[in-house]
Amino acid sequence: MKHFINLKDILAKDLRKILTDAKKRKKARKKLNNLEFDKGIPLRGKLLIQMFEKSSLRTRLSFYLAIKQLGGSTLTLRPDELHLSKGGESIEDTAKILSNFGNAFMLRTDKDKKLEEFKKHMSIPIINGLSPSSHPTQILSDIFTVEEIKKKPISKLNITWVGDSNNVLNSLIAASIKFSFKLKIGCPKNYQPNQSIMNYIKKSKNKISIYHDPKKAVIGADVIFSDKVISMNDKVNRNKKLNHFKKFKIDKKLMKLAKKNCIFLHCLPRGSEVEEEVFLSKQSKVWHQAINRAHVQKSILLYCFGKLR
Repeated sequence: MKHFINLKDILAKDLRKILTDAKKRKKARKKLNNLEFDKGIPLRGKLLIQMFEKSSLRTRLSFYLAIKQLGGSTLTLRPDELHLSKGGESIEDTAKILSNFGNAFMLRTDKDKKLEEFKKHMSIPIINGLSPSSHPTQILSDIFTVEEIKKKPISKLNITWVGDSNNVLNSLIAASIKFSFKLKIGCPKNYQPNQSIMNYIKKSKNKISIYHDPKKAVIGADVIFSDKVISMNDKVNRNKKLNHFKKFKIDKKLMKLAKKNCIFLHCLPRGSEVEEEVFLSKQSKVWHQAINRAHVQKSILLYCFGKLR
């Protein structure tokens, strides 16, 4: 049994195994419909319990399809339906009940401490479906998408992030260190990663650079990532923050500074950080990126169950 909470805590060779398995599984599904089983039905009879404390579309759908295609089932819970939220039941007691009924637990949470608390008291694997500090399932899937489109290891590519320093960027930074790829971050002066992330970057000695000019950040980029400027449950002055990011909007002019075959990725939902013309262009691979979540989620589940082939 293995947990999948933060890319920093998972061996690089295991992350690569997940991607290799996902590639094989996607290829093997070419002639199968969405609800047909993968060969061998490796997770037959297994139950994945999901709990969402924040809204979700792609993570919810992709985990549903992932466990179904592997032969298992999923049950989705909302915290406001449980005693954990309204009745004062402890995380410890809730974790023990979930461990008795389910075989794996996926949590999208508003507090990082909850993931650690659940992990402490669970006897089944726990997967981080998004937390305030990281989004590991998203970024591992994005690496899969980049390598699939570019047809080369991400270590041989120049990756750029333009936008806010949030949980998705934190996971991209961790991935940069695990997979040894160059990462340039473009963000306003007061919006760079927090001190603990900066210390992690410094300690790693990886090629990660921060620019406060988006033009400098995108020069020579093979891939440009972005995300919403106003994140879920972001408690900030909305107009003030949006104003700070005006110069960091990804438009056609900015894309022209990157390599000709540069692709644009966005974990969605989108906001004002990207121009419509770029979002709907041939360089944008956001729909390809979204569907790949299911393929990689399957291999993450198999990793957690110790069944990677």
